[in-house]
Amino acid sequence: MADKPAKPKKKKVDENPEGEMSVREAGKKGGDTVRNRYGSGFYEEIGRKGGQATRERHGAGFYESIGQKGGKVVKEKYGADFYEQIGHKGGQKVKKLIADAKRSAAEKAEEEAQKSNE
Repeated sequence: MADKPAKPKKKKVDENPEGEMSVREAGKKGGDTVRNRYGSGFYEEIGRKGGQATRERHGAGFYESIGQKGGKVVKEKYGADFYEQIGHKGGQKVKKLIADAKRSAAEKAEEEAQKSNE
């Protein structure tokens, strides 16, 4: 049996033969620098400010309008049953989170009861 020829090494998407940084690499590097300098909460803060500016510029109804447009596209792409499926998944997730929280609270209460009996 003949040996298979060696597979050519896959080139990274961002690899540049001149050693220059790609736009993607530069964006990641800049984002990492901002996160390290200001913390991850910084993005939440600037997102909130951007949302407020958009609301002031376009009105609160703007969000309703773009939400309806997006919902229409999703409905056309995946069908109306899609909403039922994701609603069920979300409900199951919430059910699990509630059960986990109850179990955790019960365990904590039990630990505290054992400590107070010692």
